[in-house]
Amino acid sequence: MTGQRAAAEPYTTRFESEVTSIDGREVWLERSYFYGESGGQPADRGTIGGVEVADVQYVDGEHVHVLAEEPSFRVGKRVLCSIDWSFRMYCMRAHTASHLLYGAGRRLLEDLGYGGFDISEERVRVDLKTSTEIDDELLLELDTLVNRAVWESRPVTWEDEPVADARERDDIAFNEATEEGAFRKGRVRVVTIGSEDDNGNTTGLVRRDGGARDLWDVAACGGTHVRNTREVGPVTVLGRSNPGEGLTRIELAVGPRAIDRREAEKRVAFASRRTLDAPLESVEDELARVDAEREELTEQVRTLRRQLVETRLEEAEPFERDGLEWVATTVEDVDSNEAGEITSDAAGDVADVVVLAGDAGSQYAVVATNGSVSAEAVVADLTDEFGGGGGGSTSLAQAGGFDATPEDIVTALKA
Repeated sequence: MTGQRAAAEPYTTRFESEVTSIDGREVWLERSYFYGESGGQPADRGTIGGVEVADVQYVDGEHVHVLAEEPSFRVGKRVLCSIDWSFRMYCMRAHTASHLLYGAGRRLLEDLGYGGFDISEERVRVDLKTSTEIDDELLLELDTLVNRAVWESRPVTWEDEPVADARERDDIAFNEATEEGAFRKGRVRVVTIGSEDDNGNTTGLVRRDGGARDLWDVAACGGTHVRNTREVGPVTVLGRSNPGEGLTRIELAVGPRAIDRREAEKRVAFASRRTLDAPLESVEDELARVDAEREELTEQVRTLRRQLVETRLEEAEPFERDGLEWVATTVEDVDSNEAGEITSDAAGDVADVVVLAGDAGSQYAVVATNGSVSAEAVVADLTDEFGGGGGGSTSLAQAGGFDATPEDIVTALKA
């Protein structure tokens, strides 16, 4: 047998075994059906001789059971061991769900490879190597395929075979870095999610009619799995991220957390339907229309705001400073970037030097010139007088964080 007994007999959750060694809180058993943390799957929970198991590690082919407290039983004693079935079953479902996702990826993604895996109580993480960019539409397709495979009640089987033979098969996904528990003494444990109608006989690769079998996924794996995909239950793809170059991380929720996520998504969908007063199937189109209208209105507001500032500059009374014509005024509801565009366009037309002072969360001043004086030097004078900091070029500069109001800045320039 390759790997851990728990992987070979995942439905075994109560057994008796002889205690072979004890070191403080660490206990070794003659045989154990506890799953030791491995390959991204957490250790089983439960009790040994009535004492809570805090952790299980699989070291050099042996299970090291770490108890929550030192046991009262001694070496040679036979003890009753009980595995927390709800957590064991959650891990079985979650691990199988990760294989379902990889199988879905086989059908949708190019240059697919396996990059990592992890089960937590909140979600399942699968890292994929692929040249395909996974966008929202692909996420939805992956979610659909995973849940369809659950619905199709595909059998899940596991068996050992020689590593050399397994490597000759191009349908097996290998990742020895995270699945070292699948390998032992020249043999590898292969988990297969079969076709809809093969009645559990998933080892063959050719149908009776000579065509390729509809196997969902085949992978070297040392984890625990359910016997049929229907046991996985509800699965929801939560999202994606990029944990490193060449990797895309997909996160799933399984069981109650998947149901909770579905409920939250439905609430959003129904709220959108009510707000838009549209059938659910039309919400996406209505949202696109509303978004386009919003962008158009935003651009109109920006244009009107710019026109207002330009009018204010034209109506501002010019003043002379250092032999040059200056215009300085305050603005509202305009950020420093937009103010910079306006002053750049106005410099040389409205005046030699144009200054806009505003407050977009904090005070700022933007200075643009026609080159007759350095805008950066003007900004330096302002920061010397009012604090803050800034910089720029000869023709355009800005500063912020002043200990003064925009009105104070304009007044100081005119003094």
